[in-house]
Amino acid sequence: MDSQLTITSIMEHADKIHGASEIVSFTADNPEHRYSYKDAFQRTRQLANALKDLQFKRGDRIATLAWNDYRHFELYYAISCSGQICHTINPRLFPEQIEFIINHAEDKLIFTDPMFLPLLEALKSRLPTVEGYVVLTSEQNMPDCTLENVHCYETFISEHSEEFDWPSLDENTASSMCYTSGTTGNPKGVVYSHRSTVLHSLVGSLPDAMNLSGSDVIMPIVPMFHVNAWGTSYSAPLVGAKLVFPGPKMADGETLTKLINTEKVNYSLGVPTVWLALVEYLNASGNSVDSLKSVVVGGAACPLSLMHAMDKYGIYMHVGWGMTEMSPLGSYNKPMEWMKDVSEEEKDAYRVRAGRMVYGVEMKIVDDNNKALPWDGIASGLLMVKGPWVCNGYFKLEDQPALDKDGWFDTGDMASIDEYGYVVITDRVKDVIKSGGEWISSIEVENAAMAHDQVQEAAVIGVPHPKWTERPLLIVIPSEGADPDKHEIIKSLEGKIAKWWIPEDCVFVEEIPHTATGKISKKDLRERFKEYAY
Repeated sequence: MDSQLTITSIMEHADKIHGASEIVSFTADNPEHRYSYKDAFQRTRQLANALKDLQFKRGDRIATLAWNDYRHFELYYAISCSGQICHTINPRLFPEQIEFIINHAEDKLIFTDPMFLPLLEALKSRLPTVEGYVVLTSEQNMPDCTLENVHCYETFISEHSEEFDWPSLDENTASSMCYTSGTTGNPKGVVYSHRSTVLHSLVGSLPDAMNLSGSDVIMPIVPMFHVNAWGTSYSAPLVGAKLVFPGPKMADGETLTKLINTEKVNYSLGVPTVWLALVEYLNASGNSVDSLKSVVVGGAACPLSLMHAMDKYGIYMHVGWGMTEMSPLGSYNKPMEWMKDVSEEEKDAYRVRAGRMVYGVEMKIVDDNNKALPWDGIASGLLMVKGPWVCNGYFKLEDQPALDKDGWFDTGDMASIDEYGYVVITDRVKDVIKSGGEWISSIEVENAAMAHDQVQEAAVIGVPHPKWTERPLLIVIPSEGADPDKHEIIKSLEGKIAKWWIPEDCVFVEEIPHTATGKISKKDLRERFKEYAY
């Protein structure tokens, strides 16, 4: 009963029990790499020996700038199970943010995909703690670069033993780290422990969550640099599921379709923009993805229209909600048994919700006075969470506590919760529109607008109004080939949302900005439309 819950235990179990399960990867130097878990963990031991030779200390941060593939998978286990911290960096961030993150984390070594070498070359003189670089490729594909102390990954591990004596680690040892996207202020580092990661993996695999088993073929399209691919890099080996990694082709509908059909993927994970890209490709090509039965969508609100578009291809979309600070899982939307007998309209009303909280996560909603509000599906307040995989604080920011005096984490989301435990995220606190002293949920207005067949994507922000202080402005990307009328789109919102929530104006744009993790960047939209006036 005193056994430690470590990532090492997941690795050793998968190696012994699920060694024959496959990992298939699309990489820049090999579009169809295929091997087994046993092969993966053999190479992981070689990598651990290579790291040991560099004499890293417990707790040293080792960074990755990489897409989803087998080499990145090996890094996850070799670094964490050796006692160092696997620091996954989001390459979609601005170079200044990446520089800040590497220096704040004090990364010692950076493993990088070849395509990110120009980024690192531009930053090399401003990264004082970095002692070397390893390029994730083979010797024959090794590009020229100006970095110092740079190695080829395959050469880096090839001469090392396939045996390694893994250290005994306390389960509370830090295992990995992911920085928030820094939409307000500098990014903050969230550190995960071995214990939190194992518990998160166990609960995420349960039937009322992702329902994973050894018979599944899972394709994590959500990046491995985004909260550990939502935990699937650990939960898949835990149960022995086959893993399919799309590498840099995460938004390529044609490649995703080919991988799904060739490898018989039945479960996948990604942000709404990924599924929009897949649907658009399927619609245009006439192809199908018959093996894919369910996906989880998260990272941003998912419109019902996208769910219905996926339904046409036999794919059921489950909404998941969480945060970087929550490892990330907080709730998962799987229909309850009694919902089979309700009307389609009632089913749809529940489908778009953030789901029911999973075991291990506690939630409450509070008013401005921190008073708990009822779970009646009506009251809306600030969502607070706690649990064994919710962060205690931020890396090197002891002066910015993440938890209140009772151990609750402020999510920054406004939400309501009903009697069944279904959570409805009504908005981010900073994105809620206050009009005439009353709150308007930008998310609900966006979802209503997305139901229009000539709307590809929609965003809503608050803009100044002389009478009401703020009013919502609807910003729309028209569907391909469509020439919508803004008055018709605004009229389509009637009966779907409160009358006074309906925007008076709709603006068409070619592109809506997104954050590095796929969320609509309301901050950039507010800056872009700061001169707009009703």
